[in-house]
Amino acid sequence: MFQLSMGEARVRDLLAALSEQIDRELPGAIELRHELHRLPELSGAEARTRDRVLDALPAELARTSVADTGAVLRIGGPGRSVAVRAELDGLAVTERTELPWASTRPGVMHACGHDVHLAALVALCRAAHAVDVPVPLVGILQPREETYPSGARDIAESGVLTEHQVRATIGAHVQPLLPDGTVACVPGAVNASCDEFTITVRGSGGHAAYPQLTRDPVLGLTQVVVAAQSLVSRRMDPMATAVLSVTTLDAGAAPNVTPDIATARGTIRAMNETARQQLHAELAELVERVAEAHGCAGELAVHGGEPVLHNDPRITEGTARYLRAQDITVDEVLRSAGSDDFAYFSACYPSLMMFVGTHGGSERLHSATFAPDDEHIRQVARAMLAGYLGAASTLGMDG
Repeated sequence: MFQLSMGEARVRDLLAALSEQIDRELPGAIELRHELHRLPELSGAEARTRDRVLDALPAELARTSVADTGAVLRIGGPGRSVAVRAELDGLAVTERTELPWASTRPGVMHACGHDVHLAALVALCRAAHAVDVPVPLVGILQPREETYPSGARDIAESGVLTEHQVRATIGAHVQPLLPDGTVACVPGAVNASCDEFTITVRGSGGHAAYPQLTRDPVLGLTQVVVAAQSLVSRRMDPMATAVLSVTTLDAGAAPNVTPDIATARGTIRAMNETARQQLHAELAELVERVAEAHGCAGELAVHGGEPVLHNDPRITEGTARYLRAQDITVDEVLRSAGSDDFAYFSACYPSLMMFVGTHGGSERLHSATFAPDDEHIRQVARAMLAGYLGAASTLGMDG
């Protein structure tokens, strides 16, 4: 870390100048949001979205392609920088908002607010360019947030952020669980790790009328699923937040045939690495033993995903100060077993993920009717601004 060198008075002046400039940028940002919302693209196919966002930024800004359909751009001179992320991808959801700028692509929608995040980042980047910020700001246009392989992981491992001397990363995500005008800015673990798993139970199939001649993998699998629900409640420390959910079952093709194989898929989430690894081990043992008790063989395959997302306490504290300076209510409680691949950035750099309240008419995340008001572009941009200043002042990166 670096010694604090950006004085408080200077930061406050910069906050006021950038906030005023963001307001000037809002009309263009709103138009951009509407255009992006009309033409969403799925994970891994966001090239047009990336190019349209880059077109909305000053042409002289340095930019680099990364992670296939992503980009990184820089505002400011050489030296250590703060990165701010927005996501490019939409979701495989058919929109039902009836907005005049609703998606024109059947089966694809910005149902997670990424269009709002992108418009907010553009407003912030344009404001930072106009004001000539003393600490460089690196904008991350990240692909593949909604699927694997993770775009954040690819960017973090690419070395591009190292080339830009990034010393902190900032993110902000709309959140209908919070009221309008509130931003959650919470230190420590705020999003869970997320791993997917597949359980396979192998038996010996045959005619369903002769169960004594088979070893039924369906029965074995269902008992595994029931038993797995006891892992969090009876094998984990009750103070360690964790979730194990079985979400799909697949077995057989005919009602009168006992199949050879039955499978289940699901997700494991945990708020610390110890609980995460314990659940992996406990589930693997349970699958094997319960399947064996029913004359079958069971195996578990875990497909690792995002780590726990940790917010840096010092950046969190500094950012909360600049949120309040903009008359934004700060929530210091919200944590979620949801996950975000921003966690790959937080594993490499001091980081902060904020949650910007949208409650007041919008539906839940990933809903076909999720449509935050355009006003939330301004709120997300101001949260990103507070995070940028909180990191720059806390890590003392000017000069």
